[in-house]
Amino acid sequence: MHFEPYPFEKLSALLKNLTPNPQYEAVNLTIGEPQFETPLFIQNALSENCALLNKYPKSAGEAYVNEAQRAFVEARFGVRLKASELICTFGTREVLFNFPQFLLHDKPTPVMAYTNPFYQIYEGAAIASRAKVVHLNLTPQNAFKPDITIPQLKEADLIILNFPNNPTTSVLSKEELGEWVKFALKYDIVLLNDECYSEIYVDEKPPSLLEASLHVGNETFKNVLVINSISKRSSAPGLRSGFIAGDEKILSAYAKYRTYVGASIPLPLQKASALAWSDMEHVETTRQEYAKNLHLAATILGVDAIASTFYVWLHVGDDLAFTCKLFEQKNIKVLPGRFLGRGGMGDGFVRIALVENSQKTERVLKEIQAVRNSF
Repeated sequence: MHFEPYPFEKLSALLKNLTPNPQYEAVNLTIGEPQFETPLFIQNALSENCALLNKYPKSAGEAYVNEAQRAFVEARFGVRLKASELICTFGTREVLFNFPQFLLHDKPTPVMAYTNPFYQIYEGAAIASRAKVVHLNLTPQNAFKPDITIPQLKEADLIILNFPNNPTTSVLSKEELGEWVKFALKYDIVLLNDECYSEIYVDEKPPSLLEASLHVGNETFKNVLVINSISKRSSAPGLRSGFIAGDEKILSAYAKYRTYVGASIPLPLQKASALAWSDMEHVETTRQEYAKNLHLAATILGVDAIASTFYVWLHVGDDLAFTCKLFEQKNIKVLPGRFLGRGGMGDGFVRIALVENSQKTERVLKEIQAVRNSF
């Protein structure tokens, strides 16, 4: 199997012979890793349960984590799930890589579609699954929303959406997601939405594909799945706590597959994550911090208001040259958009991760704009 280098590897190669301005503090805005401290009550729960390290964790996770995650789904989206309609997972990256392999294994000529630009694990999963790929191109012309009328899409066995979207920040409404559910049912396609940024928004709460499924009358979530993670909302990517939820028939078979994968969450992490999933107060505090950053970006960079995620998808013209100039002049790293897409998607844009506090973010955004003005 041949995998493309990860975007961060490409960035290191791009910048390796450049010398940043030593007058500026090094700032890395390339990765979606929250720089806020993990709430203390989560840290305490982790340390208080370290004695559980002498026990093997179940591949399906403990019932109390499943219950906490289902309670989150009900509180946040108004969707009540059965225990069999949700599987606790070791974050979501492992699911995005191994679920397509599980689902597509018995397909003689598997076809997988996903948004483009994309989180690169989608492409890796397609390669590992021997799948033909249909790109759902996100462009300014389509408001960074995928075209459901692409003829090849009917051939897909699996469609992965990602809304709220990384990197373009676009959001699909419940009605728009509902059209994708109806499409998936009509052509018997499994539809998965990566919802890891659902809790990072400014004003209006982004909907879940589960809500959309109910909205169009698909009450059993047939062919419909979502994934979500605690990483962004709780500033706790190290907890590796996520879930996949939806069609219980698919999940029943996937749960059996996962017993062979061995991606189990250590019990101290499960104890801490169950508390984190159950608490919404700290999530709101974090959300407000990101909302401040997004407002700053709109004001300082002059971009349209950003509704969700903590990214800015900034048009700069030559994304490679801009990235190099910003690094040399201001010691700031951003990610060229072309590293996140294929077929020209992402060219001319850079992704900026606003994961620092608002004071630092304001200063850095002004420095970015200064370079942009002279570029």
